[in-house]
Amino acid sequence: MSQTTLRPQKTALLVAQQIVADIQRRGNVPGDRLPPEKAMLEQYQIGRGTLRESLRYLELQGLISLKPGPGGGPVVEKPTGIGLATVISLLLQMENAPYRNIIEARGSLEPAMSRLAASRMTDDELSSLRANLDRMLADIDDPEVFADANQEFHDIIAHSSGNALFAHMIDALTGILDGTSIGIEYPEHRRLAVHQAHTRIYETLAAHDPVAAADAMREHIGEYTQYIEAKYPEVVEAPISWT
Repeated sequence: MSQTTLRPQKTALLVAQQIVADIQRRGNVPGDRLPPEKAMLEQYQIGRGTLRESLRYLELQGLISLKPGPGGGPVVEKPTGIGLATVISLLLQMENAPYRNIIEARGSLEPAMSRLAASRMTDDELSSLRANLDRMLADIDDPEVFADANQEFHDIIAHSSGNALFAHMIDALTGILDGTSIGIEYPEHRRLAVHQAHTRIYETLAAHDPVAAADAMREHIGEYTQYIEAKYPEVVEAPISWT
């Protein structure tokens, strides 16, 4: 790899891609440390500035963290949907796209996701979903617990679909559309209604009924859309902002 024929930024990206390939090849898991700087400079035949740019790029993507001080250095992390949510938010902000776009996307994606999950969900995943429902109901008077349980419910189904893209997309979209961050409140009667909707979805998944699962999720997203359109029309039409 020659730095004389590639722009430095391009070189840094190519090195970042090679580091990712090497992480996979070695079978590194979250918490593993990458080789020290000297070894990486020799391995990739690059300068210190280019290596640090590559590592910084991977840190921004959530694949590594950079630990300071003696014994520090790059450590492998498990990426989340935060990076994807950031990119999507920025792109949509530059398009002046309203939050309605995210709602419409969820209305299309989540029924399909539920259809797959109904066929692929394991007993352990169903148990996790049942525990989620129990936790939401036990603390139904706590809006923060409700918000966490609400997002976790959709995350579990997304991951249970067996489609990694669904899992990351739903994680990102629900992060962008976090009601608490954009001023949407859920009074207790709405929290109870959400729990009831989740229970119906759970029952269709437990029955491994793909059509019923897709219908139940579609109805749930539809009810959510009606609620915020009626109570928070200004939020629905507000332009998405990366905050």
